[in-house]
This record gives sequence, structure tokens and C-alpha cells, in this order.
Amino acid sequence: MSSNYYRRGRNPTTAFGLLFVVIGAITLVRQLILWSPDFVIQFLFNEEITSEKVSIITMGIGAVIVALGFRKNEQKR
Repeated sequence: MSSNYYRRGRNPTTAFGLLFVVIGAITLVRQLILWSPDFVIQFLFNEEITSEKVSIITMGIGAVIVALGFRKNEQKR
């Protein structure tokens, strides 16, 4: 293999980030199915901490972890 070859995204960091995004999305879709979208939007914009807000935060953290997994790691030789 050449020294320029880099397996982009094939690391545990990207997998953990994707797992966070999927868990957050499943929770949000489940709430949308159980409750109507009007209730979910109401829960998103009230002052209390709800599972909808936690799932959106989880998806945001997962996106940050995926971005960290895709950055190029230059190996010093």
C-alpha cells in the first residue's frame, strides 16, 4: 500500500458517533409515533428537560464524534 492511503472513517470513533446518532433518532421517532408531532414540538420548546431534548442533544454529540472520527490523523515518521 502507498503511504498516501488512509482508511477514512474506519475507526471506533466513527462507529460510536454513528451509534449515538441512531439511538437519538430512534428515541425521537418513537416519541413522534407515540405522541402527535404537536405534542413533541410542545415538549421541545418548554422549559423542562424532556426526552426529546435529550435525544436531540444525543444526536448532536454523535455528529461531533463522527466529525472527530473523520478528521485526518497524520502519523509522524
